[in-house]
Amino acid sequence: MARPPVSVLTFAELARATYCPRQYYYAKREGIEDPPPAARARRNLAFRYPELRKASDAALTAEPIECPPAAYRAALDRLAERDDWAALTDPSDRERTLTGRECRGVAHKILPGEPPTPTFVSPGRPPERGVWRPQRVRVVAMAKALAWEREQEIPAALVEYPAHGIVRRVDLTTRNRAAYRRTVRTISGIDGPPARIDDEAKCEACDYREQCGVRTRSLRSLLGLS
Repeated sequence: MARPPVSVLTFAELARATYCPRQYYYAKREGIEDPPPAARARRNLAFRYPELRKASDAALTAEPIECPPAAYRAALDRLAERDDWAALTDPSDRERTLTGRECRGVAHKILPGEPPTPTFVSPGRPPERGVWRPQRVRVVAMAKALAWEREQEIPAALVEYPAHGIVRRVDLTTRNRAAYRRTVRTISGIDGPPARIDDEAKCEACDYREQCGVRTRSLRSLLGLS
C-alpha cells in the first residue's frame, strides 16, 4: 500500500482540535506537541505495572501516581484480572509510529492478538465512565492508522490512565467514527482563528487563554456581534 504524504494530521492535533479548535490553531502555529516531563513520567508507569503492583507504600509514594498506595495496588490487582493483562504488561510494540491515510502519530503500545489493539497512554485522570472525547477521537485515528498499515480491520483501541491504574476500551462504533470525521472536517475548514468556545472550564486550563483573549471579551463578542 502506498504511503500517504507526511503532511497528514497527527493524533495529537486531532485530540487538540476536538477539545478546542481555537487551541489547535494556536498550538499549530507554535508547533508544540511534546508532552511536559511530568506527563512523560506518568506515562512511564504504564510499562511498570507488575513492579508497581508489588511496591511498598513508601516506594509508591515516590511515584507520580494520583491515588493512595493501597488504592493504587488494588487498582492494579483489578487490572491483573483482565484477559489482556499479559499483553498490557508485554506489548508486541512500544512507542510505535503509525502512518495512516489521513493521520499519523505514536501508539504507546500495540497489544498482540488477531486483531492487534493500539493503546494510548494518558497522563491525566479518567472520567467517571468511558474516556474523554478528545481521547476517543485520538484512539479512533490510531486504530484507523493501524488498520491502514496492516490492511485489516481494527475494531477497538485502549486508553490507559496509569497514574490511576485504569484501562478503558474504545470501540470503533458508528458514533465514534462520526466524531472522528467531524474533527477532520473542522480542521480542514480552519484558515484563521476559529470562533471562541463557550466553556469557561476549558478556557481556565488552556495555555493559550491570554493570547486567545478569552478573559477580555468585548460586549460585542459576548453578544455574538463580532
